[in-house]
Amino acid sequence: MKVAVVAPTSIPARRANTFQVMKMTQALVASGHTVRLAAPGWPPVDGEPGMLWDNIAHHYGLQHAFPVEWLPAYPQLRRYDFAWRAVHWARGWGAEFFYTRLPQAAAFASSLGMKTILEMHDLPHGYMGPVLFRQFLRGRGARRLVLISRILQSELTARFGVPDSLPFTMVAPDGVDLARFANLASPEEARHTLLSTFMRYFNQSEAAFLPERFTAGYTGHLYPGRGTQLILDIAERLGEINFLLVGGEAGDAASLWDQVKTRGVENVIPIGFVPNADLPWFQAACDVLLMPYQQRVEASSGGDIARFLSPMKMFEYMACGRAILSSDLPVLREVLSPTNAVLLPPGQIEGWVEALVELRNNPERRFALATQAQYDAKQYSWQVRATRILEGLE
Repeated sequence: MKVAVVAPTSIPARRANTFQVMKMTQALVASGHTVRLAAPGWPPVDGEPGMLWDNIAHHYGLQHAFPVEWLPAYPQLRRYDFAWRAVHWARGWGAEFFYTRLPQAAAFASSLGMKTILEMHDLPHGYMGPVLFRQFLRGRGARRLVLISRILQSELTARFGVPDSLPFTMVAPDGVDLARFANLASPEEARHTLLSTFMRYFNQSEAAFLPERFTAGYTGHLYPGRGTQLILDIAERLGEINFLLVGGEAGDAASLWDQVKTRGVENVIPIGFVPNADLPWFQAACDVLLMPYQQRVEASSGGDIARFLSPMKMFEYMACGRAILSSDLPVLREVLSPTNAVLLPPGQIEGWVEALVELRNNPERRFALATQAQYDAKQYSWQVRATRILEGLE
């Protein structure tokens, strides 16, 4: 099938939604579909076109190439101009399906009778959010609504009366590139690889990174609610453990580094942003991976996503084959359980300290959790997700 994928924000960028869109586009290509991606804005200028794709592929951790087209989007028009252009762009090259996370684009496409798939990761916001969502639902082209969690599906059914099951509504958590996590080195071997191959990311932290030490890690953004302060508190109590923190925008990473120096937690190693292509090495270097979400979790937009989130890091952690320590949030229970992770109250630091010490001292327990998580991750590949989303629509 010919599928037009329309991104909600500019590409390349470090926002999680751009990673998710690029991974899904690649999965559709790998499934044998003809796919083109439209993004708002203007193409970056960075040498020859081939080199530009190489940079984008490294940034997002992609193995399959696909066309990316940038369509004008003026900030004052709040993506409505881009959405309209994207619909006509898709019709112009004969796309059979229009797949997007951008409500404006879904509303326009569905109203014009284009076969439209809308993916949602949150409730419609503001005044226009519900209006656009209802316009998509009423349109002749509405074919499928893809929701990131069952909790979100229940809310939308209660508020908007959307069907609660297929063939129209589908719950599809995020996914993972399983092949990128196959045959990873042991944690200590991966730590030595970081020092020999990826030292450029360490900046001022290389002296604190001792590869023989037990290591707990976190990868992802550093927005409020992601648990950075909890990790620093744990690190103060467990000075014999490395804490490897990877990710964050430049300003957030700099602020974290300042806190580390101010508090004197020398066993915390802030790395900053790492391109997705290199990320599995950093996750593999950890004996335990941390997911300390709080009761309120801020997105790049500033909104609270704690109720509905389905973090990509969760599936990467699972595929990595490492023990996971996670906050016990209801939405995370849709994927995690006591058999594949240790689930803890978000704010109880003593419980986190005790759980981490117990895992450090119990390699059999770590192995059992990691093995089950890796097995469970097989059902969450991006390609399986893409196939499910289009299933029955042909």
